[in-house]
Amino acid sequence: MKKIVLRSLVFATMLLPLTAHADNWPSRPIKAVIPFGAGSAADVLPRLVFDRLAIELGQPIVIENRVGAGGTIGTAAVAKADPDGYTILAHSSALTAAPALFPNLGYDAARDLASVLMLGSSANVMITPVTRPWKTAQQFIAEARAKPGSISFGSVGIGSAVHISSEKFKLAAGIEATHVPYRGGSEIITDILGGRIDFYFCPLATALPLIRENRVRALVVSTQKRAVELPDVPTPEEVGLKGAESAIWFGVFVPSKTPRDIVDRLYAAGSKVLTEPAMQESLKKLGVETSGLTPEEMDALVARETAATTELIKAAGIKQ
Repeated sequence: MKKIVLRSLVFATMLLPLTAHADNWPSRPIKAVIPFGAGSAADVLPRLVFDRLAIELGQPIVIENRVGAGGTIGTAAVAKADPDGYTILAHSSALTAAPALFPNLGYDAARDLASVLMLGSSANVMITPVTRPWKTAQQFIAEARAKPGSISFGSVGIGSAVHISSEKFKLAAGIEATHVPYRGGSEIITDILGGRIDFYFCPLATALPLIRENRVRALVVSTQKRAVELPDVPTPEEVGLKGAESAIWFGVFVPSKTPRDIVDRLYAAGSKVLTEPAMQESLKKLGVETSGLTPEEMDALVARETAATTELIKAAGIKQ
């Protein structure tokens, strides 16, 4: 009996530092890893939210852009980090493409990462040079079918959200198009404006000023419903395509063994920030909609999309 009591006391003592640590979290700055370049769509939104979240938590959030290998380098760093709540990951829906593209990741997102907060989602919009003859998605598809292999499109990398949107559109439309990967979105915009590539599924916030200034032509949004900011631009289904819908989302993750009360506090603080009127107005300007998903619902979404994206990558023959 004495041995059982002693073991219980030892076990309880082992738990004390973790419990106390969780109770005091955060007591020092938090590092947020963004596995994409500064200024990208996957960087702008987290920075906006983290600036306000740092005030809510009472500690600075120090952002580290750790780029490379389709976002997997930064993701791996967080997956292997201490699960103490002081290293978090801001990722996008590109997270769901990695398992199919990188067979030797060194981490398993489903096992090694836990969802915390869905920052929001946005449409990509298919833009083309204004010098091209097509003015509608139907005209574009007809041209692409009539001249197989003559069409090219840009993306910010293999497996990126904009690449997945393009591949879904290609498969649904039954067209061929050459993928031209770029290092960043600004380079793609330059080549769209110069007429060197034919289309780009551009993040909505980046595309809006170009569309409003008539510098590019918008043919279709990637989502199931029209974007509020582009009420005249149709959805894939409205132009006769099924299965072409996609949205780019942005979320926050932590190492999977992070104490639950830290996850809960981070989720609560982040949810509060996202619902503030000033933040909602800022998100609206970026074309971002919040969803209010719980961590569990977000985990389920990531699992579903990982399976669907894996199927798409196999069907399209996408390889690194």
